[in-house]
Amino acid sequence: MTYRVCFVCTGNICRSPMAESVFRARVAEAGLDGLVEVDSAGTGGWHEGDPADPRTVSVLEEHGYEGGHTARQFQSSWFARLDLVVALDSGHLKALRRLAPSPQDAAKVRLLRSYDPAAGEDLDVPDPYYGGRDGFEECLEMVEAASTGLLAAVREQAEGKAA
Repeated sequence: MTYRVCFVCTGNICRSPMAESVFRARVAEAGLDGLVEVDSAGTGGWHEGDPADPRTVSVLEEHGYEGGHTARQFQSSWFARLDLVVALDSGHLKALRRLAPSPQDAAKVRLLRSYDPAAGEDLDVPDPYYGGRDGFEECLEMVEAASTGLLAAVREQAEGKAA
């Protein structure tokens, strides 16, 4: 069975598509692309149908990641098919847990940086949208740092689900 992960930020044009792209690459490198499905969404729908922010795309592509993306809004009904919902900041975490139809679904929501042991107490990935390119680079660094721990956790869950 497929293990499904969805990354969620506010508008689904900066942080969550970046996390989706990086994690999809990590899943493929680990040989898990047949076991793990990765996508992303936003808590709001105002960018629905738009491509990722051009700064997101350029930072991803310059670091060897896929930059193609179309924004969409997270729907409560998706909890039924998802195994893990990864929030990019504490505001998303709260919004997603409120949206969850059951306590079991709310328990599927985790903060991305909770998978980075070096993250410290501030587990939010700052929104780079209103800043310069350096914010997008910083976002990528945080996403990459958390991806190692996230991959280990997902690998364990995916292989257990497939057994």
